[in-house]
Amino acid sequence: MKKIFLPLDYNQVKKLKAGDEVLLSGELYTARDQAHKRLVDLLKKGRPLPVDLRGAVLYYCGPTAARPGRIIGSCGPTTSSRMDAFTPALLEAGAAAMIGKGCRSPEVIQAIRKYGAVYFIAAGGAGAYLSTKVKKATVAGFTDLGPEAVYRLEVKDFPVMVGVDAKGRSIY
Repeated sequence: MKKIFLPLDYNQVKKLKAGDEVLLSGELYTARDQAHKRLVDLLKKGRPLPVDLRGAVLYYCGPTAARPGRIIGSCGPTTSSRMDAFTPALLEAGAAAMIGKGCRSPEVIQAIRKYGAVYFIAAGGAGAYLSTKVKKATVAGFTDLGPEAVYRLEVKDFPVMVGVDAKGRSIY
């Protein structure tokens, strides 16, 4: 397992290969369909974003409510292809990586190569386990979206695998 501390450094990203197992520690942001649409709409209008995307990792996740005494509820990955229409613009704006599940479109793989990014996959169906890797969770934007708001998560040893590396090599 490779240990990586966030935010990502593009030199780290270049060294990753499709299939590498990685433990992420640091700060990442959750964002699902509606949050992606809003982020891209703000970029198109030249308006500020609620988070700094430079070197950021976007986790395709809509966490459930936390039970008493817990930091966050279940927080497993959602299907990545639903974000494909928005991904190239967010990579261009500085996002360095995404976490989700499932394969990506040829256009997203091309954007990953162009911007030197990486696509991580997390285990589907493991949301309860993944929630134990979250040490802090705060809403960072779009509060009105409820569980689909953008959350800032501090994670420690969050397990992922490289699905598509910066050269466009894919495990799929």
